[in-house]
Amino acid sequence: MRLRALLDTDALGLRLLGGEDELDRTVRGVMTTDLRDPSRYLSGGELVLTGLAWRRDASDSEPFVRILAGAGVAGLAAGEAELGDIPADLVEACVQHRLPLFAVNETVAFATITEHVVRQVSGERAGDLAAVVDRHRRLMTSGPAGGGPEVVLDLLTSDLDLRAWVLSPTGRQIAGAGAPLPAPLGAALAGHHLAATRTGRRGPYRAAVAGSTYSLFPIRNAGRGAVPAARDVRESVLSDWLLAVEADASDWPAARLDLLQGVTQLIAVERDRRDAARTVRRRLAQEVLELVQAGAAPAEIAARLRVAAPVLLPGLGVAPQWQVVVARVDWTAAGTAGGAGVPGDIAGGPVAQALLEEILVDPAVSGPDSADRIAVAHTGEEAIALVPLPAVPAPLPETADGPTDNAAAPDTAEAPAAQDPALHADALLASVREPLSAGLADDGRLTLGVSAAVHSAEGLRGALEEARHARRVAAARPGRVCAAGHHELASHVLLLPFVPDDVRRAFTARLLDPLRDYDRRHRAELIETLEAFLDCDGSWTRCAARLHLHVNTLRYRVGRIEQLTGRDLSRLEDKLDFFLALRMS
Repeated sequence: MRLRALLDTDALGLRLLGGEDELDRTVRGVMTTDLRDPSRYLSGGELVLTGLAWRRDASDSEPFVRILAGAGVAGLAAGEAELGDIPADLVEACVQHRLPLFAVNETVAFATITEHVVRQVSGERAGDLAAVVDRHRRLMTSGPAGGGPEVVLDLLTSDLDLRAWVLSPTGRQIAGAGAPLPAPLGAALAGHHLAATRTGRRGPYRAAVAGSTYSLFPIRNAGRGAVPAARDVRESVLSDWLLAVEADASDWPAARLDLLQGVTQLIAVERDRRDAARTVRRRLAQEVLELVQAGAAPAEIAARLRVAAPVLLPGLGVAPQWQVVVARVDWTAAGTAGGAGVPGDIAGGPVAQALLEEILVDPAVSGPDSADRIAVAHTGEEAIALVPLPAVPAPLPETADGPTDNAAAPDTAEAPAAQDPALHADALLASVREPLSAGLADDGRLTLGVSAAVHSAEGLRGALEEARHARRVAAARPGRVCAAGHHELASHVLLLPFVPDDVRRAFTARLLDPLRDYDRRHRAELIETLEAFLDCDGSWTRCAARLHLHVNTLRYRVGRIEQLTGRDLSRLEDKLDFFLALRMS
């Protein structure tokens, strides 16, 4: 039962003194105590009743409430018979520790409240337990023997009326019963799961998204043949699946929770099968990568690619194009409960490998085997993906009279444009940046570089170096998840990552610090004006319109910028210096 239900029963004589935002907590039992430290008798979820005999003075309240909050009790009900009014120091301590506090009218016996709570909780458990035991037996005997996670999820829906989905760490749906989960919702749930995992909380995790409540269960194989648990949660947090159930599991009995834990283990077995199937693709990628890095002859690399292509592109035989994607995950500090202590204890290559395999899956494709055409190897701290690209049919050549084909040309408005199969850095992370940032928390970074497509084995070595350079460009940018593509390597941004930090700081300080100081003193928005002026290519009218200023006001601000810095914004060299300073700041 919920705490809120206690207030709806007038016979209990309860008056809420604090914690209105916490009334959805589940009450799993009741305990009466006047011990100063009752923690040994608490298991969590209790409504604690006390006559306040433990309190000698105001300093006793905070330690008592801290002990209750640490034990995970649902709420505290204090009787008014001993002291009359509930002491203000007790109310303040409960507010500090977010513990709901009730006052019990002196005319109501604690036995009355105890009997009511026990009757309610026992009735709910008895009705649910019989159903859960039967469902547990059916689910465990009908587990997926090669049928995929959908078998279990269908039973959860039909027998327990639970809608559930298996999600990847980016929120991509791997399996589900009924209607598919919208992509933004999946990403939000994955973000909640990753954030909770990084804080060291025990699952299931409760998440309220888009007006609904979900319970998120980590999927880890704890049975026979399971992979040993990671020493540090960061070794697995970016690759673990999760089970999202549209329900609030906080008030479930132990039997139902055990059932869902059993379901996660069944799905974990399917996950292990999927990982085993990737072994061949990983080995092929590793062999090609070693040849490329060793400077092997193009003919030898081409021969190995001919072996790999049928596995990666079944039915096509040979990939007409290849792209290379390089990923790296860096940790800067322990940052999590149970962390290993130093970043060097975490092998970055395998973490980046598993994550890159997930990122390269088409977000529109669901199912555990949707990564069949992705081969990712790792070397050192990097993960490197060889991505085969199918050929795009060339458009029919046109003559002065129209298409050369005898068939009638389709209407221009309805003719679909040929889809570019190449990967693009900005699109690659558009749907995964939010959840992955939650998993990386405040101590991790993911950086990716994407090469251009190459048409032969001779181009793979150059593509690898191109992707590595692009990743270094991404690493120079702020943010937890960053990517850069090959097209940026022909820009000035290629030079910025290789400028020493002390040179960058001195250069930007000399140009921008006078403007920042002036903005702090006068709120003049000179930095904003400078950025807009450069973005508008020095056009007074366009810049004034963007900033909603009169042109004369804009001229005054630009003049002030020139006066403070000793530069002339009509000169190309000075414009370029300001542009680079803003990019490096």
